[in-house]
Amino acid sequence: MQEEVESRTLTLIVSSSKFTGRTLKEAIGKYLAHRRSIKLDKARGSPVNHRGKQTVKQLVEQGQGVSNIELNDKSSREFERIARKYGVDYAVKREKGVEPPKYLIFFKARDADALTAAFKEYTQKQINKKEQRERPSVLAKLAAFKELVKKPVMDKEKRKERER
Repeated sequence: MQEEVESRTLTLIVSSSKFTGRTLKEAIGKYLAHRRSIKLDKARGSPVNHRGKQTVKQLVEQGQGVSNIELNDKSSREFERIARKYGVDYAVKREKGVEPPKYLIFFKARDADALTAAFKEYTQKQINKKEQRERPSVLAKLAAFKELVKKPVMDKEKRKERER
């Protein structure tokens, strides 16, 4: 038991212009107050509300409806950025045994408008990416034009006609 207590460490980061003993004392006091409040919340039995990315189990335990979408590509990172931006709670699960990896994204949002806005922005980004892939690159266009300039135009026929 004593070894267990001794092996625990704590990292406390304090930003200040001048670090004094008084500053350290205030920082430790704030940390201890924070730990006491967490301990009281656990004693009261209030559930811990997780926010943002979490496990599917934590998402289901919150008691609100959970929906999911299926993604075939690795764009789950983009969805995660957008979901954090709009405050959507989500969980990413990779399906095992499927050769092209498929990702199931389970989500729940406190506000339906936030969920709608997040999906709207995500689909817009996907459409923009698809359009960019279909567009030829500027360097490829430049190379084609360079080839055209190098070839002399021999198709011109010189005609002299009488003008009236």
